[in-house]
Formats: sequence, C-alpha cells, structure tokens
Amino acid sequence: MDRFSLTPDLSFSRIVYGMWRLGDDTDTSPAHVQAKVEACLAQGITTMDQADIYGGYTAEALLGAALKSAPSLRARIELVTKCDIIAPVGRHAGARVKHYDTSAAHITAAVETSLREMATDRIDLLLIHRPDPLMDAEETGRALDALVASGKVLSVGVSNFRPWDVSLLQSAMHTRLATNQIEISLTEPAPFTNGDLAFLQERKVPVMAWSPLGGGSLFSGSNPPLLAALERIAADYEVDVTAVAVAWLLRHPARIIPVMGTNRLDRIARFHEAMKVVMDRQTWFELYTLAIGKEVP
Repeated sequence: MDRFSLTPDLSFSRIVYGMWRLGDDTDTSPAHVQAKVEACLAQGITTMDQADIYGGYTAEALLGAALKSAPSLRARIELVTKCDIIAPVGRHAGARVKHYDTSAAHITAAVETSLREMATDRIDLLLIHRPDPLMDAEETGRALDALVASGKVLSVGVSNFRPWDVSLLQSAMHTRLATNQIEISLTEPAPFTNGDLAFLQERKVPVMAWSPLGGGSLFSGSNPPLLAALERIAADYEVDVTAVAVAWLLRHPARIIPVMGTNRLDRIARFHEAMKVVMDRQTWFELYTLAIGKEVP
C-alpha cells in the first residue's frame, strides 16, 4: 500500500479505514474490532478515522477497548478523530439543540475525552468536524496550536470546510492545517469543479474523501449506466466493483485519500484492490460523464 505525507512528521496509508459505523455492527467486541484493524494492517492500511460523535459518541471507546486488549496495535496505526459537533445523544443527551462548539474549552475537553476513550496518549490528526458559524478563529486557532505544542495532538486539520473557512482558520494559526476531509465520490463530484479541490491543490493541502462510495448509493441502481460501466471495468481487472469507484478518486492529481467505511471483514480485506485498477484519462471522463449525467462542455 502506498503512503502519503500530510506533514514532515506524519504519513498516512493511501486508503484510510473509516470507523463511523463501528457501533452499528452486531458484534462490537474488542476481538472483532481488532480483527477489522488487523484486516487493514494486512494490506498496509494503517490509518484509522474516528470522530467523537460516531456511534452516538460510542465508536472511540469501542476502538479503545480493542487497543487495551491488544496494546501493540497502537504503534502500528495512525489515529484520526474529530470534534465540535454536539448532538443531543449519549454524553450530550442534555443538549437542547444540535450545534457546533469550536471554543477553546470545548476543543481541549474533547481531546482529553478522545484520548481517554481511545486509550492513547496522542491523536495523530485532529479535525474540526464541521464549520461553526459562531467560530472565533483566533480562539480556535490558539487552541489548536496549543494542542500541537502540548504533544497530545500531532497535527490538526478540518472537515467539510469550504475554501473561505479554511483560509479564515489558517490565518489565525501558526500550525499548518494538514488536510480538509470532504465528501467526494461519483455521486458527489461537485468538488472537482466548485473550487474546493482547486483551492486545496493550490496550497498543497492533502484531501481526504469521506463517503467515497456515496454511502452505497452507487450500487443501489439509481444510476444504471454508471453502475454498468463500473461493473465492466471491474470485470476487466477481476476486482470488486467498489475498487473501480475508489480508483477513480485515486487517479486525481490532488492525491485524494479515500476513507472507506464498512463493518464486513470480507469487504475490508478487499480495500487494496483499488490499487490494481489503472484509470486512464478517457476512462476517468467516461465515469465522470455518467456521474454528472451529461457530456462535458
């Protein structure tokens, strides 16, 4: 598995395992969570993507239980997590309304909770999960810089930010924002033309892609011509059809890092197949054309 450097001190596997569905599995035992991590490691996938809100604020602890059961795993993986979403469930059940909190106090407390839940002494990458309309960039920036200086967080970034949100926060920070994790897939191709990818490429900021398979909607029959093309290419390479959709993202010069989420061990074991697919320019545009439903201008 190829690797990609986000900062001089941090590299990620080219494909990341997303754990947002970890709490939805019928088996959430430490042994089963460990089996998922081991299935990733067997392919060279070392980066695990979390968020405090995943599983109604339960997913971090599920991973933490596995790391307590098998402490040697921690040194073999990179941990990503996110904060700032407060939903009225779990530990925030008393909240009157779902909201965002990018105050220094909340970010600092969230990091302490994530460290405890995941049974680790550091977070490799902390992301602000959603843009906060009430964000005080100076306060948020100072808090993120302080966390990096403390060693509790190795690097910081954002998620779901638009270019102007990234610029605002970065303007108030000494630490370089390491990434923006945004939704990109054949069902969500807008970032290729709305300026999101261009902005990040210009600044040489790596891009992480959540829901790279459109939450499974690619395979629901909502776009039969696109699915047929994916199946044809998959047959040519003798890979799972999902590998073609991921290879389409990997082909882009922004060096997109897909975040793959599933609870099925058989599907996890096949993540690496995307690296086998050679996506030439015309094939990329064939899929793009089918995705947007029209010929390019």
